[in-house]
Amino acid sequence: QVQLVESGGGLVQAGGSLRLSCAASGRTISIYALGWFRQAPGKEREFVASINWSEGNTYYADSAKGRFTISRDVNTVYLHMNSLKPEDTAVYSCNAVDRISGDYWGQGTQVTVSS
Repeated sequence: QVQLVESGGGLVQAGGSLRLSCAASGRTISIYALGWFRQAPGKEREFVASINWSEGNTYYADSAKGRFTISRDVNTVYLHMNSLKPEDTAVYSCNAVDRISGDYWGQGTQVTVSS
């Protein structure tokens, strides 16, 4: 199994920056990709960004392109968020795709952007 622990959420003013962290532990050897999703109140969960575990290829939602950067350092994945907007307010959750046993999710971290 894979365990994911997120940190780094909080309250920030519009235009500000935050860095989210997701520390993976357990059977990380079979992880295919790690990514971030978010869910705002009353909305469905949506993809934000992901990184391929071995090749390091990155993928972004249109809403994140140019403002967010996903990166990896050993077993921790970061989401650097710049130029934050009130519409970025959501619970951000880390997701790991395991080649053998499927998806794992972290507990989520709240990001609130004030206008």
